[in-house]
Amino acid sequence: MTQQDTLDAVVRLLEAAPHSAPALTLYALVSTLEYGKAGYLFKLDKLQDLDTEQRQLAYRLMETMVEGKVGDEAWVQAKARMDQLVRNG
Repeated sequence: MTQQDTLDAVVRLLEAAPHSAPALTLYALVSTLEYGKAGYLFKLDKLQDLDTEQRQLAYRLMETMVEGKVGDEAWVQAKARMDQLVRNG
């Protein structure tokens, strides 16, 4: 799964149920990954709100951070869509 596939999957989850626990958990992770200087503070116990497939998305998002791709064009576009979905849900 590519970075774009991962971001698209998170967007689809938010489109389907923007205020569900899994959607908001993944959105929180995406938001947190933008704050490296703060140490990427994310409550790992929130991963328990996710099913196996959703946890795999979370792990792929973390891998995106490791690869230094947070903030690239694909990330910015997907994050803007996620912000819109959460705000307008």
